[in-house]
Amino acid sequence: MRFLRRDHDTCEALLPGLAGRLSDVPFDRLESPQSPAIALFKEYGGTNLLVPGDYGGLGASALEAVRVIRALASLAPSLAVATAMHHFSVGMLFSLGPLYESGASFRTSVLDAVAKNRSLIASGYAEGRSGHGILTPTVEARETAGGYLVSGSKKPCSLSRSMDLLTASVALRGHDGATEMGLLVLPADTPGISVHDFWSTFPLVAAESHEVRLTDVFAGAEHVLRAPTSAGEQLDALNEAGVIWFQMIVAATYTGVASALVDQVLRDKRGPVEERAGLCLLIESAASLVEGLARRIMDDDLGNDCAAASLFTRFTVQPIVTRAVAQAVEMLGGMAFITSPKIAYLASAAQAVVFHPPSRTSMSQAVVDYYTGKPLFFS
Repeated sequence: MRFLRRDHDTCEALLPGLAGRLSDVPFDRLESPQSPAIALFKEYGGTNLLVPGDYGGLGASALEAVRVIRALASLAPSLAVATAMHHFSVGMLFSLGPLYESGASFRTSVLDAVAKNRSLIASGYAEGRSGHGILTPTVEARETAGGYLVSGSKKPCSLSRSMDLLTASVALRGHDGATEMGLLVLPADTPGISVHDFWSTFPLVAAESHEVRLTDVFAGAEHVLRAPTSAGEQLDALNEAGVIWFQMIVAATYTGVASALVDQVLRDKRGPVEERAGLCLLIESAASLVEGLARRIMDDDLGNDCAAASLFTRFTVQPIVTRAVAQAVEMLGGMAFITSPKIAYLASAAQAVVFHPPSRTSMSQAVVDYYTGKPLFFS
């Protein structure tokens, strides 16, 4: 079996034609601000990958999803990074619904819209903010007549220019000053939502990771879900599920980016056969770790133990990715590095794996807490 064949076969089975179309686009254009990758992702139904079949989606399993993500990341890194939080948001919408008042109908309407319209969801969760949990609110909503006025900012926010919907955790502030967490979903063209340039570096520029601002955006009550007062334990479970899915998607994405360089080494037959084999073993061990986590999700093995396993997976995959990239670049050689901008681009893009939460300090604290019988601390 050729390298990455299983991942590409899974991608072709679920999103037939997408990988081929991406491969036909020159890499420098695919990773440019004018990239057609996100539009192609929508056209071929990638938005529906994790939408359950009951809602008109593809209903991919966690295992199928990580294989598709790895395949796409090997072809178009920015696309995989951009859509990571879309997949996360779909998962959160599906999980959040049962915890909230009128959650079932809200969930159905949003997921139906995503499936029917192939809508892209940008995420206003705290991903990217050091010292905050993934679900920590970055925006605040104040009660007003008929709904809420929402203000805040998320940067970077992937899919900022292509989003159809914006979802976010939101701090709901009542008239008495007390706050609670809620879920906000708004059409991207709602007055008061604006996008501002933020991403200033060349790697992953096609992910559209700019700043999204909300300035006194009116959100009707139907666009906000409030958690019932009895949802404490369920919200803890939700936080655990969010961490598990997020770490899995991040690990799959950057394993895919590194795999593109490994694939190039194999195609060009660079270096001694023993070194090529060792490079394959290295990156395939990362993929196997990610797939193992996906299988736990498929077995409904969620909760504190699986959340810990997701952290172990991510922070084991992370150094494997950076090591594999360094080794692949060295094996490809200086002349290839000089003459092929793609090699330098992939090497730079893969380094972004270290910037996703949690921080190494928070991860270390979580591991110590886990092995001393305390609840995991997510930030």
